[in-house]
Amino acid sequence: MQASAKIGKDMIAETLAGIALFKSAVSGIKSAIGTANDIGEIAGFIDNLFEGEKQVQHERSKKSGVGSVGDQFGVKSVATEVINGRLAQEQMREIASMVDMRFGHGTWKSITEERAKRIREAKEAEAAARREMIKKAKETEETIKMALGVSAIVAVVVGLFLFLMVSVAKAIAL
Repeated sequence: MQASAKIGKDMIAETLAGIALFKSAVSGIKSAIGTANDIGEIAGFIDNLFEGEKQVQHERSKKSGVGSVGDQFGVKSVATEVINGRLAQEQMREIASMVDMRFGHGTWKSITEERAKRIREAKEAEAAARREMIKKAKETEETIKMALGVSAIVAVVVGLFLFLMVSVAKAIAL
């Protein structure tokens, strides 16, 4: 029971950290967007915005299988998650609008599409690396099996040769 309570408190702290990161990013974007000459000047805030959103979503999905039933399905917990999610969506739309107004229509869409593309490419590269590692492991396993098979055959041949030599030596000695 204590472990469950500790896990629940850790997740709440992590979720709050994600929310805090998200809110600070929104605040930073709002304060810097009016004077920004290019999107690079607010890129760090945008990265933090996406990272905060990711942390909140990750903790929310992780929370669904851990903790007591009261923690997962309590009115306060559910209400907080829903309200925080809606506030985050509202602030994301507001930031999208501000970025588009400052840097031209479609800028936010380009940012989100490029981000999605990079995430997809990173996942594909990770999957390809994992497939390559599995392929190499199988090749190594096959090489080891082959080496063991050859070693067994050599051992049998050497054993038979020694047996033959001993048998011939005994036959000569008689």
